[in-house]
Amino acid sequence: MADSNDNIEKVRDIIKGTRIAMLTHVDGAGHLVSKPMATQEVDFDGTVRFIAERDSTQAQDIQSRPEVNVAYSGSGAWVSLSGTARVVNDEAKLRELWDSFSGSWLEGGPENPNNILIEIDGDTAEYWDSPGSSKVTQVANLIKSKVTGDTVKGENDVVDL
Repeated sequence: MADSNDNIEKVRDIIKGTRIAMLTHVDGAGHLVSKPMATQEVDFDGTVRFIAERDSTQAQDIQSRPEVNVAYSGSGAWVSLSGTARVVNDEAKLRELWDSFSGSWLEGGPENPNNILIEIDGDTAEYWDSPGSSKVTQVANLIKSKVTGDTVKGENDVVDL
């Protein structure tokens, strides 16, 4: 069995390998709402960062109810990160993280006071990792499972952050 540091490293690797995540928060009416977000940085002391707009409904909702979930889905690997979000005003950090991808979706660059960071401090992360990271290996495992009747075995664990 892997130790906690190995599991945290596994979570970090899956997140780093997945550009877009689904950030789920609770809206003003109490409904769960998910939005695709580009992960800007993974410290993994358990914190992930996204760039967003201060006046967005999402940022307003997060300030009222900061409990969130971030879901990552990569090539045969998944992470569900549960934690607490906060809106952060940090122009220097925005400047550091800003790239052409951010500029494609948000106006005015890091100097625009409407652009903020959403930082999520993870409490727990659960990951699933199927054997073999390539699509060919995954298809081969699926075919083998159908022929032999055995289920495909992968890794799954919950990590406290």
